[in-house]
Amino acid sequence: MKWIRRMLLIGITAVILAIGWPHLDRLKPAAAFAWRSVSSGEFLKPGPVIQGEAAALVNGETGELLFSKRASERMYPASTTKVMTALIALERLKPEDRITVGDEVSLRTPGESSAGLTAGQKLTLRDLIAAMMLPSGNDAARTVAVHVARKSCGAKLKTREAMNCFAKLMNERAKQLGADDSHFVNPHGLHDPDHYSTARDLAIIAVKAMEQPEFRRIVAEPEHRVAGSAGTGSTVSSSGSPAPQRYTNRNLLVQPSGGYYFQGANGVKTGFTDEAGYCLVASAQRGGTQLISVVLRSTQSEVWTDSTALLTYGFGKSS
Repeated sequence: MKWIRRMLLIGITAVILAIGWPHLDRLKPAAAFAWRSVSSGEFLKPGPVIQGEAAALVNGETGELLFSKRASERMYPASTTKVMTALIALERLKPEDRITVGDEVSLRTPGESSAGLTAGQKLTLRDLIAAMMLPSGNDAARTVAVHVARKSCGAKLKTREAMNCFAKLMNERAKQLGADDSHFVNPHGLHDPDHYSTARDLAIIAVKAMEQPEFRRIVAEPEHRVAGSAGTGSTVSSSGSPAPQRYTNRNLLVQPSGGYYFQGANGVKTGFTDEAGYCLVASAQRGGTQLISVVLRSTQSEVWTDSTALLTYGFGKSS
């Protein structure tokens, strides 16, 4: 009977190979399964079961795709969009550049995430990136976008013109990186039917962003202290109101007391809208292995467990 089972297994393998090994991911169900090695008779380690509608796991050094679930399907990215915003800013400006918050902060929509900025405040680019990446301030993302656009497209651009220019910069950079299934219309990720990405594309963008030392430092911080908050005056607005002194990271994977702390976690960005669901681009490093995971349209609790399962799986493969 053993040789009959062995021959059956070989036959099934031959059929799958005839269909095409590259299409195997499309054939398997969303729930992971174990695959038996014909030569050894041993089961290979199954992939994680992910509740989110789309996911990707990549090696942060090589970009190798280690796991995917609907990774090339276009979805709404919510505030994970800000990874691209930060990348463009750090590629075009210096972290210590001083930026004055302008009237772009008046473009707030009810209920959106905010870093509490007011017009006239002066912060470094470093602090503005922390303000948009940690507490997910849409106001900070707008300020960064407008400043970069006026540097890149014309100093006299009106606020909305500058925002449109920045969206063009985002789409150009996405194409350069090979994130071909992404299209951005704003720097923060508030819902728009024409603003979308994929788990694969967001992983590509995150890998590139993590090459920026300042980005890497900021997104790993459980908390960021604003420069000048101890009294240098660099964060004071024209009305005399001080900017927040600290920004707390919403990414619970990097928070030791957050309930979902993951050893080695060092980024990257949370996201949520009603249309996008709960999203997370996460990263972690153990030893010489850096991993980037992306989970899209998960739930408030499962976005953390999904990401933990992906990263655990990736480190298990590399051990």
